[in-house]
Amino acid sequence: MRKISLVIASALLMSFGTVLANDSEPKVKSNTLSKQISHILSENSLSQEAIDMSAQVRFTLNKEREIVVLSVDSEDADLEGFVKAKLNYKKVQMEDFTEGKLYTVSVRIAR
Repeated sequence: MRKISLVIASALLMSFGTVLANDSEPKVKSNTLSKQISHILSENSLSQEAIDMSAQVRFTLNKEREIVVLSVDSEDADLEGFVKAKLNYKKVQMEDFTEGKLYTVSVRIAR
């Protein structure tokens, strides 16, 4: 009986230790980046046909924290041009970033 209680007590201590070892700060890098991209793309003058269209945008960040658009996958050429023109070389605010890391964001234009 004593061995069982020691095993249970040690298991509780180990699980308590792993809970304390986790980071208490949530990861919000991509969330803030997607909000910044949404803000940049919010003002648009696209035609009614482009509304409810979507695109996959692949980009990276350079050392000046500017977005460098690598590709825009969309069926609408106007949407592709709009996204490239609006996002390319726009500065974003990120504290921790890796230069050259590849990002992919889904973009949907809606009114």
